[in-house]
Amino acid sequence: MPTIPYIHFDGHCAEALTHYADVFGGTDLQMMRYSDAPDMPEAMKDPNRIIHGQVTLGGGVLMASDYPPGMAGEKQAAVSIMQSVGSVAAGQAIFDRLADGGQVVQAFGPSFFSPGFGMVTDRFGTHWMLSVMPEPAAPA
Repeated sequence: MPTIPYIHFDGHCAEALTHYADVFGGTDLQMMRYSDAPDMPEAMKDPNRIIHGQVTLGGGVLMASDYPPGMAGEKQAAVSIMQSVGSVAAGQAIFDRLADGGQVVQAFGPSFFSPGFGMVTDRFGTHWMLSVMPEPAAPA
C-alpha cells in the first residue's frame, strides 16, 4: 500500500490544489466542499472550505483538506513534500513558481546527491523539496 501525504489548509485548499495541479501538470484534480458532504450539520456547510481534495502529481497522489469551519489549526510546519523532477530546467521552473509569494529555504542548484535540488515554502505554507534524480552510473 502506498503512503499518501495528506496536508491541511485554513481556507486555501481549493486554491492550493489548483495551483499544484497547474505547477506540476497534475491530473485528476478532485475536490468536495463541506457544503456538499452528505449529512453535514448546518454549522459545517461552508461552501468555501474543502472537506477532501486530491490531485495526481507524477506517480503519486497528494491529498488535502481545509480545517473544519470554526476550527483553528497549524499549517504543515514540520512536514515537507518531496517531489522528483525530470531535469534541472524543469526543476528550476517548478521551484521558481513555488517560490513566487513564498520563501526559499535552500536555493535550487547542484548538490552532492543531485544535479538539481532545492527547498521552498510556498505561499500556502507547504514545504517542498524538489530533486532531480542523478544519472545512473555507467556499468564498469
